[in-house]
Amino acid sequence: MSDSQHIAVRAVKTQQGYGTDVYAFFLPGSDVMKIAEISRIKRDEAELQGFQRQEIRSHVNSIVEFLDSGPVLFPNAIILALSDEVAFTAARGSKPSEAVEIVTSGTLRIPVRSEGKKVAWIVDGQQRSLALSRAKNKDIPVPIIAFVSQNIEVQRQQFILVNKVKALDTRLINELLPEVSTLLPRDLAANKLPSELCNLLNTHKDSPFFQLIKRRSDQKASSAVVSDSALIAAIKANLKAPTSALSQYTGPDGTSDADEMFHVLVKYWSAVRDTFPEAWGKSPEKSRLMHMAGIRAMGSLMDPIMLRAESVSDAEEDIRRSLERLRPYCCWTDGKWDELGWKWNDVQGTSQHIDRLSQYLIQLDRKLSKASR
Repeated sequence: MSDSQHIAVRAVKTQQGYGTDVYAFFLPGSDVMKIAEISRIKRDEAELQGFQRQEIRSHVNSIVEFLDSGPVLFPNAIILALSDEVAFTAARGSKPSEAVEIVTSGTLRIPVRSEGKKVAWIVDGQQRSLALSRAKNKDIPVPIIAFVSQNIEVQRQQFILVNKVKALDTRLINELLPEVSTLLPRDLAANKLPSELCNLLNTHKDSPFFQLIKRRSDQKASSAVVSDSALIAAIKANLKAPTSALSQYTGPDGTSDADEMFHVLVKYWSAVRDTFPEAWGKSPEKSRLMHMAGIRAMGSLMDPIMLRAESVSDAEEDIRRSLERLRPYCCWTDGKWDELGWKWNDVQGTSQHIDRLSQYLIQLDRKLSKASR
């Protein structure tokens, strides 16, 4: 191989299985796609080809945005399968006497070929590899774990084994987010403030949700009945600019006044609690107000009610009047939502039910508020 036809990296080599060579090394992020290609799944007549799914553009764009956001950490290894055309040369010299002899250090030379003829295939990390090739930050060192095998069955087996691992619980991730102060990808960063407000609502004694919110860190049996996922989703919607109840407390530079947002949430949800005392604090099986659908729908209703209340001298009294007008039409613990055709416990946590219930309450609020003027 000539210098212009390969990439040489410092690597360590070991063996696993029945004598399969396995390497660990680092590459500049933009070099991954120079040596490796993506083996897409498809059928050639009756034969199945490849194993990788299609590119998820939104996911790739999110990673690109993260990579270009500043000095980021990117320690997750990309896993490659290599052809036996790679060449490894062990380093000479003495070795530390105390070192565990399970690896050999040296130089790995990987041929650089055109698309369709490359000597490496991505087993895990295709979305990350695509993002690394498109990011402005092209020099970030990326860890690579690579095994030598051109056997498509072995590659598929490893692809399945790596990807069958269950993804982390979203509720666990959301609870951890407020404790992380470093740069995060956009989709994770969007949940950080809602999760922080959810924590405050669960732990502050002035909150109507005090000790009522279920979080992953709960170790003991408690009276918590509200899913943190439901409340975080509701708060996230209340933060969307420009006409939401909480977005006005976010500055042009992206900074947020979390204390003021907390006070707004306490004011609104305290009025909800006091308007529907028979439905508050019960399990979702006994009260649809505490259910995913009830929290999300009442969260949607918060925007028009709070924005209207800001235009009057006694905002708190206006919020309570708005909810009291709706009270005769709500069936959180019994009865039937006549306009929707649902018995109280027919309401489910599906996007369709949440949207229909939200729209119904918002339209009813608009109609009743006009009639009261």
